[in-house]
Amino acid sequence: MDASAAAPNFSFFALFMQADWVVKGVMIGLILASLGSWAVILDKLFRFTNLNRAADRFEEQVGGGRSLEDVAGEAGANPPHALPRMLQAALKEWREAKTRAMTENQTAFLVARIDRILDTMIARETAKVEEGLGSLAIVATASPFIGLFGTVWGIMHAFQNIALSKNTSLAVVAPSIAEALFATAVGLIAAIPAYIAYNKFSTDAGKYAGRLEGFADDLSTAIQRRLTERV
Repeated sequence: MDASAAAPNFSFFALFMQADWVVKGVMIGLILASLGSWAVILDKLFRFTNLNRAADRFEEQVGGGRSLEDVAGEAGANPPHALPRMLQAALKEWREAKTRAMTENQTAFLVARIDRILDTMIARETAKVEEGLGSLAIVATASPFIGLFGTVWGIMHAFQNIALSKNTSLAVVAPSIAEALFATAVGLIAAIPAYIAYNKFSTDAGKYAGRLEGFADDLSTAIQRRLTERV
């Protein structure tokens, strides 16, 4: 009965409470990093879903046969999404140019200016959707090493206690080793979702940037076609 009562408790909470203060600090830091990474993951999940849905709806409007001016006007004065803002910026340059006669060089300059404006907007939108991915990368790469540090420290502390107690039985050694290894487990728990999410959202950001670039190419082609019809 006494042996059963004195059996070590290997629950997560017990391992945390019995750990050395350095190991506890490592675990707390890793838990906070994991919570922060999950906040970024949820934010990116909802953001990419909303961005792609809005892009789908707008591309359907543009491809519906209506004039670009009508579609741009329905988007409002300050649309929240990138595609209508790109359309409005391109049409603004077109409206300013169509009021005057243009030489071939001026036409080429106009197209180049529109391309630069659209490229700048794409770069800004890409930077926005990539916000937070750096923190995911840091958590994914650093968490296992931080957890390993906690494990090494815990094992060193466990061996010190074993040397002081002069007892090498498994009942004495196992709890201390388990406390130390728990730090590595927490590090992996923080790192694995962050690593998976970083790769997924990096791919999503690249696809979204490609989508913006494709739309910009279509806009540039449409403007060039209008300029050609004027000649």
